[in-house]
Amino acid sequence: MATGLSEIFMANRAALLRFLRARGAGDDSEDLLQDIWMKLEAKDLGPVADPLPYLYRMANNLMLDRYRSSTRRERREQDWSQGAGGVMADPSDDLPVDERMILNHQLDQARATLRALGPRVETVFRRFRIEGVGQRTIAEELGVSLTTVEKDLQKAYRAMIALKQKIDTE
Repeated sequence: MATGLSEIFMANRAALLRFLRARGAGDDSEDLLQDIWMKLEAKDLGPVADPLPYLYRMANNLMLDRYRSSTRRERREQDWSQGAGGVMADPSDDLPVDERMILNHQLDQARATLRALGPRVETVFRRFRIEGVGQRTIAEELGVSLTTVEKDLQKAYRAMIALKQKIDTE
């Protein structure tokens, strides 16, 4: 289903790619263009008064969203690591069998805790924290609002914190 906006996108794809690279998107430029294309094909945007500036704005906004998401994820990972005493389990470390068994048990507890919260909360947590998918993308995939995804993550985080406190007291 080729729309006028899609045709303009295809005609200016190389220029949009140069724009993204010049703005610092680097290796993500192609992925960002693919995301734009998918959005154009998935949504009936209707007529756009100035299609080319609209596409440049769309590219810029998507690039900024990715940058912000990446920055937040890195900060969250750092906070999570520091909250765990600055020591994160590295599977490449040669751990003694008993420590590995303890970590596997804790992982099973975390999985069970997430499972108990329901399939949507478990999916949201897994997609965001483990797979690194953005919240907005998760919301679109599940057909829920961004606020719902944020609340599901908060619920999962609270459950994980409670489990960590329980494990620390054992």
